[in-house]
Amino acid sequence: MAELTRRHILWGAAATGGTAALTGLGDTTATAAGRTGASCHPIPGPVTVGPDDSRYASLNKSYNGRFTPRPDAVRAVYSGEQVVQAVEEAVRTGKRIAVRGGGHCYEDFVTGPDVRIVLDVSPLNHVTFDPEHQAFSVGAGATLAKVYRDLYYGWGVTVPGGSCPSVGIGGHAAGGGYGTLSREHGMVVDHLHGVEVVVVDENGKARRVVATRRADDPDRDLWWAHTGGGGGNFGVVLRYLLRSPQARGEDPPGLLPKPPATVPGLAATWQWAQIDERAFTALVRGHGSWHERHPQAKVSSSLALTHKATGSFQLLVGVSGEQPDADRLMDAYLAQVTVGVGVAPETTRSNQPWLTATLGAETYAGGTPFKSKAAFLRRRWSDRQIGVVHKYLTDGDTRWGASVYVTSFGGRINTVAPSATAFPHRDALFSVAYDLYWADAGDREEINWIRRFYQEVYAETGGVPVPDDATSGCYINYPDADLADPKWNTSGVPWHTFYYRDNYPRLQRIKARWDPRNVFHHALSVRPQA
Repeated sequence: MAELTRRHILWGAAATGGTAALTGLGDTTATAAGRTGASCHPIPGPVTVGPDDSRYASLNKSYNGRFTPRPDAVRAVYSGEQVVQAVEEAVRTGKRIAVRGGGHCYEDFVTGPDVRIVLDVSPLNHVTFDPEHQAFSVGAGATLAKVYRDLYYGWGVTVPGGSCPSVGIGGHAAGGGYGTLSREHGMVVDHLHGVEVVVVDENGKARRVVATRRADDPDRDLWWAHTGGGGGNFGVVLRYLLRSPQARGEDPPGLLPKPPATVPGLAATWQWAQIDERAFTALVRGHGSWHERHPQAKVSSSLALTHKATGSFQLLVGVSGEQPDADRLMDAYLAQVTVGVGVAPETTRSNQPWLTATLGAETYAGGTPFKSKAAFLRRRWSDRQIGVVHKYLTDGDTRWGASVYVTSFGGRINTVAPSATAFPHRDALFSVAYDLYWADAGDREEINWIRRFYQEVYAETGGVPVPDDATSGCYINYPDADLADPKWNTSGVPWHTFYYRDNYPRLQRIKARWDPRNVFHHALSVRPQA
């Protein structure tokens, strides 16, 4: 794999959604049309495709080539009622059901051998305005590309989500959702007014529930669980209701953030042949230290540290919002970050219209084996950790698919209390992703390489980023089943602490209320409180 395999996660786009495949979508086309006064169209489906059907190979896909799914059937649904029926049938027959929207799951939560029914909800992808709730109604299977395009063309607004256009909003939002606009506007869940979900009671009966952030909503806890509690935990999301909490009035263009007209950017590229360990350490240290000193700055960046085999690596720089002096801000930033490096980078500039830049991001099509690991940092890596990163990225093997991305967090994200939403990492300054792609899914040495890399970076805390004064834990949209394996997590800290920290007991109580039979589960799902 070349260095662009994960370019789409830069700028926090890694909100690409490790659990996007787990949260459903659905709201009926007829219902959505009725809310907007449009004419109703016939609703097709459901369509059930088994292994003997010629369509099975196309519908039974796996984003991560490490896994080969073999469900009894893939069921494509076209309405909320079809979702209810499919869920009830799966419960009645005792078949494990998993939901696929965008399909970008990093682990085998949808493709595991015990999954018998895959509920494909991607056909349900409406983006409309709901006058009843005075909020935008977005089907949970809509891709980010469709969400951005429809919101922008229709009303001139957007949500501060990730930069991979093919990711589904379903799991992306359920895990938190962040991207290039998050330093200025916060996370997607900071604009989540409500959620419609198909849930299952203790008798196996499925029903639709609309839960909102209204203080007097008796189902408000279900809304809160979807502000970072992850997909595949509480039910099948049919749609999200989006409206900024500070928004007033009834005019749709004033109810969500407006993106900037253009996106100025600066890319600084260094050739590995010109960079020794001293220069590498100076650059990575400078990048981290600058953002520690300026957590609320208008400048943001992503350090894309690709393996030496690719020949080069980059620092991508951007600014938040409309900044008439964007070039000056980015130049000043680059000058300060590179003090002591001693090697001048090649620089290129861009300034595209916002939607063009957003929809033009690199997208990994899926199918190649890969392993991703991640962490949120409260402060930069130590010099020892930087040395580990340099050692692994410059080893003698030709690992074209190895990379580490260090993306600045901070800004408006840090202004929300950790308990206000289920996403607890409000004190993080950096999001870090460690990726490895390789050719042979059966090659265990490759996957163990990235595991050893990660373990050595966090050697002081049992090989994992235990939440402390330096790290904040991990992002559930980048799920890593190794955190639940004592072979790779020797810290003694349970996996859920990394993802949910102090919010986990509350999520457990919500799980017990809304999914008492634990119908919706996977390797890292919330366990019901006993």
